[in-house]
Amino acid sequence: MKKILFLIGFCTLFSCKNQAQENVVNQPINTIPMVKQTIYSFKVKDLSGNEFDFASLKGKKILIVNTASKCGLTPQYKDLEAIYKKYKSHNFVIVGFPANNFAAQEPGTSKEISEFCQKNYGVTFPMMEKVSVKGGDMCAVYQFLTQKSKNGLQDSEVEWNFQKYLINEKGELEKVILPQVLPTDAAIVDWITK
Repeated sequence: MKKILFLIGFCTLFSCKNQAQENVVNQPINTIPMVKQTIYSFKVKDLSGNEFDFASLKGKKILIVNTASKCGLTPQYKDLEAIYKKYKSHNFVIVGFPANNFAAQEPGTSKEISEFCQKNYGVTFPMMEKVSVKGGDMCAVYQFLTQKSKNGLQDSEVEWNFQKYLINEKGELEKVILPQVLPTDAAIVDWITK
């Protein structure tokens, strides 16, 4: 009698275990939660064509901004450079991504963009090669910045040139700042200095 009860219990347990495993295996892919990424998993090219590894910025606060040379907001380069110079010794960095997504306001080559930034605004913060920040050809960094399933914070859309994304010291997206907000705005400076 004990053997029969043991066999029934064993078979029931085995059956339940297999059913639980089957439920996991047959679970639809779209219900499996996405793993939150950090900015540190990305490598891009800078304006000189050299590899830029975001992992080299671990422990720093990062402001990522899409830029353009022929935009009404282009003078923000001056303020970006000013806060970069003021706070770069406080574990803060700005990374610029030229983009031609809005009214073709960044038509230049990497060399032309570099010369423009240096000549007109004395830009010393890291500038990357031109990318797409929206649409079907959006670069991987901006997919991370704009998709909650990747950044764990929120979905957003790049509205125009000079939209700012604030990344904390752990490489996580912390805040999205609209293009019209100046880099010297209290919302940004307070975030840098907190």
